[in-house]
Amino acid sequence: MSLAVAGAAARASLLPSSLAASSSRPWLIALPPRHRRPHGSLASPPAAGSRRRLLVRMARMESTGVAVGFRAPEFELPEPLTGKLWTLDDFEGNPALLVMFICNHCPFVKHLKKDIAKLTSFYMEKGLGAVAISSNSIRTHPQDGPERMAEEAKLFKYPFPYLYDESQEVAKAFGAVCTPEFYLFKKDGRRPFELFYHGQFDDSRPSNNVPVTGRDLSRAIDCALSGQELPFVQKPSVGCNIKWHP
Repeated sequence: MSLAVAGAAARASLLPSSLAASSSRPWLIALPPRHRRPHGSLASPPAAGSRRRLLVRMARMESTGVAVGFRAPEFELPEPLTGKLWTLDDFEGNPALLVMFICNHCPFVKHLKKDIAKLTSFYMEKGLGAVAISSNSIRTHPQDGPERMAEEAKLFKYPFPYLYDESQEVAKAFGAVCTPEFYLFKKDGRRPFELFYHGQFDDSRPSNNVPVTGRDLSRAIDCALSGQELPFVQKPSVGCNIKWHP
């Protein structure tokens, strides 16, 4: 299936008051600037006279455009924490579905984990369906394997199932390329889930000192659940590239 790049035009309509008042969101937090190791290396440079250490570099990627209206692909994936198999049909009763491609080790995901859990918990109480998927190769990144996924789900109290895409076929079906990557689908009655938003969580990145708010994704979810059009231009999500099998 070819995925077309979609450029969403900005709408002239004003935000409803419920969207403008971000302070009314109990899960939205304004964090002070954080100091993190610059992105790009998991190992420190070698000291003088020491053995040379292996530097593991990660490619910074942006989510690629997928046309609004793109139908959510079918999937059947296991949840390492419970052993349950989840499918797209399990979310048939939800008016909107958030599909997130994440992993355990990516610094961009680590930067947002707590806030992803808070945001999804808040909106799942309002009817949103949510699921996270890890598609990274454990041949190259064993820390992203199912046992560690179960530990992560417990540690961060994920309110959504965290599924393991061992074959990576589900990531390819969605056109996912990075972690984190967010797909928000909505449906009208018995119609299939259709893509409504494919963009960033917010403007915060691990080293830019911008507070995490979840503003972009929360506005999109509000619009999807209320039947309104998006009043802003979607910005791509930014993260580490998905680690494909060698």
